[in-house]
Amino acid sequence: MDIGQIILSLPDIFISSVSQGLLWALLSIGVFITFRILDIADLTTEGTFPFGGAISAVAIVSGFSPFLSVLFAFVGGSLAGLVSGLLHTKLKIPALLAGIITMTGLYSITSRVMSNSPQVNLLGQKLFFSFLLKLGIEKVYAVIIGGILFTVIVTFLLIVFFKTEIGLAMRAVGDNLEMSAANGVNTDRMKIVGYMLSNGCIALSGALVAQNVGFSDLNSGVGTIVVGLASVIIAEVLFPNKPLAFRLFTVALGSIIYRFLLSIILEFPIQAQDVKLFSALILIICLTTPLIKEKLNSKA
Repeated sequence: MDIGQIILSLPDIFISSVSQGLLWALLSIGVFITFRILDIADLTTEGTFPFGGAISAVAIVSGFSPFLSVLFAFVGGSLAGLVSGLLHTKLKIPALLAGIITMTGLYSITSRVMSNSPQVNLLGQKLFFSFLLKLGIEKVYAVIIGGILFTVIVTFLLIVFFKTEIGLAMRAVGDNLEMSAANGVNTDRMKIVGYMLSNGCIALSGALVAQNVGFSDLNSGVGTIVVGLASVIIAEVLFPNKPLAFRLFTVALGSIIYRFLLSIILEFPIQAQDVKLFSALILIICLTTPLIKEKLNSKA
């Protein structure tokens, strides 16, 4: 496809990016909780995302409501976060290694949930977006409506949570661990709660994505941490030094922008296996942009 055709297709690309970005926004918000609020690099993400999709898909196939299935996914993701949190806080395993251990174990658990199958097909099943489709709404717009609904509800609940005593204590732990401990905050407990919230949101995202594409995939978690980090960094580059409530919404916007950039790249004739490479390149550009801006400002 040439540049002219890509420009003409930008509106369609943007609408598609919004629909996909909103579903992945919950993953980015989950990554934001551990990476920015707790200052922890948590690789559990790559195991929790397909785990949430698997739980939701199996629940739907078993006859449960698609709405109830995403709740199951959130609980499953929270339990995965609990494991990583306990490994890190109680067994004193470094956060990065704790995430890798949980992620590795989740691969086998997810496979068991899916009855040792690499995919669970949801073709013909009643999904979350089905009731919107029955109203005559196109699939892409139904996904956008559903994505907005979930993103707004989850973001609002998180904003309320972070204004509570526990939420404020968690933010304090991320800002200054030693000072929080000196003031009587149970830092281990706050970290565990953060892990659980984060991975619950990530599993919820995995459940919604699985329902959107029509199947859960055992290997869908590969590279998801890059997606989450890129969305967070894009939001921070575009909207620096904002209040927490505003930052949570901008992370969702960062997810949409990331999807838009990736969709444009996919319009060019590249190999499917190169998508992860371009995802990594987008993250590198996002991470280095603040440094470049700082150097340009210092020279001005």
